[in-house]
Amino acid sequence: MIHYHGTPIACADDQVSRIMNGRHAFVSFAHTSQLSLVQEVCQTWVLDNGAFSFWKSGKETDWSEYYEFIANLKSPNMDFFIIPDVIQGDEEENDRLIQECPNLNCLGVPVFHTSESLDRAERLADQFPLIALGSSEGLHPGTDTWWMRINEIMEALCDENGKPKTKIHGLRMLNPDVFKKIPFASADSTSVARNTSNSYRFNGGYKPLSSHVRGQILIDRIESFNAPQVWKKQPIQLSLL
Repeated sequence: MIHYHGTPIACADDQVSRIMNGRHAFVSFAHTSQLSLVQEVCQTWVLDNGAFSFWKSGKETDWSEYYEFIANLKSPNMDFFIIPDVIQGDEEENDRLIQECPNLNCLGVPVFHTSESLDRAERLADQFPLIALGSSEGLHPGTDTWWMRINEIMEALCDENGKPKTKIHGLRMLNPDVFKKIPFASADSTSVARNTSNSYRFNGGYKPLSSHVRGQILIDRIESFNAPQVWKKQPIQLSLL
């Protein structure tokens, strides 16, 4: 499984370059300040559409600017980009955005939200070699309710042997408690970006002083785990059934 670490990381560029050297990055279209650095030091990277950030800030989105930005990129180490989606939108709105996506070297990956129908999950799996699994309001990764829904989704996305019918990327799911149980091809989170500058996160006997060392420790902790090869239905608390 590929572990993509979100940017920007809140420290000086020389520290960021040391933290991300040889790693894989997840760059939001809403925050591209460290993109040139990522292109230089990372093995590969992914471009997120930034829809969630734009939605939270109340900013209007013009997806033609997003596609123009991608078309002007000269970056052979970009793995893929996330096709725009509507936060709290319906399936018709999101399907329309997929239809409006230009070819752009076939690097576009659609988002399936956990609240959407299983029919849509199966349809996207049939149409794309990789889909992104995103969360929905009220379904937070790691909760029992979320796992109940994931059981249903993965049963639709996997064959009778638990092998995924298409590759799956977990959006904001780079938590080992999550990705160790789901056969992801890749996943991302901003955990390292959010915690590298927070020395209070390191409350044991060893307290690293530099952002570089804190970032390396956080990344190593995450990347020491891998996703399984096949899906196995997860047990749920009986109180919820």
